[in-house]
Amino acid sequence: MRKSALKVQRTSPSTKSVKSEKSAGIRGSDMIELIKQLAAANAAETVALREHLHAHPELSFQEFETAAFVTEQLRQLGLEPQAMATTGVVALIEGRNPSRRTVALRGDMDALPILEQNEVSYKSTKPGVMHACGHDVHTSSLLGVARILTQLRDQFEGTIKLIFQPGEELVPGGASLMIKEGVLENPKPASVLGQHVFPMLPAGQIGIRSGRYMASTDELYLTVRGKGGHGAMPDQNLDPVLVAAHIIVAAQQIVSRRVSPKIPTVLSFGKVIANGATNVIPNEVRIEGTFRALDEAWREEAHGLLRKLVEGLAESMGATCELEIRRGYPCLDNEPELTARVHAAAQQYLGAENVIDIDQWMAAEDFAYYSQAANACFYRLGTRSASGDNRFASSVHTPTFDIDNKALEIGPGLMAWLAICELEASDTTTPETHAAASTADVHA
Repeated sequence: MRKSALKVQRTSPSTKSVKSEKSAGIRGSDMIELIKQLAAANAAETVALREHLHAHPELSFQEFETAAFVTEQLRQLGLEPQAMATTGVVALIEGRNPSRRTVALRGDMDALPILEQNEVSYKSTKPGVMHACGHDVHTSSLLGVARILTQLRDQFEGTIKLIFQPGEELVPGGASLMIKEGVLENPKPASVLGQHVFPMLPAGQIGIRSGRYMASTDELYLTVRGKGGHGAMPDQNLDPVLVAAHIIVAAQQIVSRRVSPKIPTVLSFGKVIANGATNVIPNEVRIEGTFRALDEAWREEAHGLLRKLVEGLAESMGATCELEIRRGYPCLDNEPELTARVHAAAQQYLGAENVIDIDQWMAAEDFAYYSQAANACFYRLGTRSASGDNRFASSVHTPTFDIDNKALEIGPGLMAWLAICELEASDTTTPETHAAASTADVHA
């Protein structure tokens, strides 16, 4: 990574820590107003952080320079960041009575193998690597949260755990690795919050859904083997292309006929390689696809049905088919009580008209691992142009994705407010009972 021209704007001594004469600290609408003021004051710096990260993207589990940059930013705030899962970073912001309650906030850091097409001053300096899923926004926003909450640490009780996570885009997912290394222990968070860019909503709005929100995902790799030869003599060969075509079509009956229509399910094949020619029948065909579902029990059943179908169909046509299923992320569940609190707090901060109830989504996210192990809520941050035009409407995972910078003022301020509200919350679902319930669901 080349040296950045980014200059860190230092907080003036008068605003390093906001103190109150009352030990209970600032509350309610006064706290919202203060957070909004700090978010606005820090907005230019948050934008600069995001543009630096956007210009210097790194692929999953290769975020060494990004982690070093995040670590330095946190140290400048007086925090003591620790490395985890090689390129992950964890830091604690302790308020008064830090052992009272802990809330974790997560931002992912990795980029995608996409060639950026935006012509902007902060365009990726690494051809073929781009922050096309907004993880630069998530990271800079979480750094913005850190700046706000370090200035307010005298105003809240408890501890904020900041999780800067690697490798969301690549199985097994950085979340699973960080959980294995103890990110949800010492201290154990009562809840975990995450936000994700959402170009379907304008900056200034968020989307949220209680309960099951995102699908599980599994990668499918099929190899159909026959006997190749001259295309003019099909009777002398065993055509794996024909067998593969039958498998692709027949597999859709698992989605359309073997599961209740009330359970959303997707089976898509996006890559088929035969490597024959106009007059050459190949020996084998390779197929790659994805299977997604919103029910863990059905997910397990579908794996068995798909394997039986592809192997049996290939055998009936004289060929063979090997199926490899690489398990991806589980379903993502927003814990209802926590999500209700987040919904209410977001309405206080943004206004009720700017908190939108959204539908289930068949994409997958490794934040799901946090939701299986703790009370968690994952909401969507609007990033489309707030002025009403069609700017910044490109979807994530496209070479023209970008955001309205207003989101970099809304995102840190809202998450800081949600964190403070959660520190003051009293829920009936403990991390232990949630984890037990989630385990029962996964293995149902």
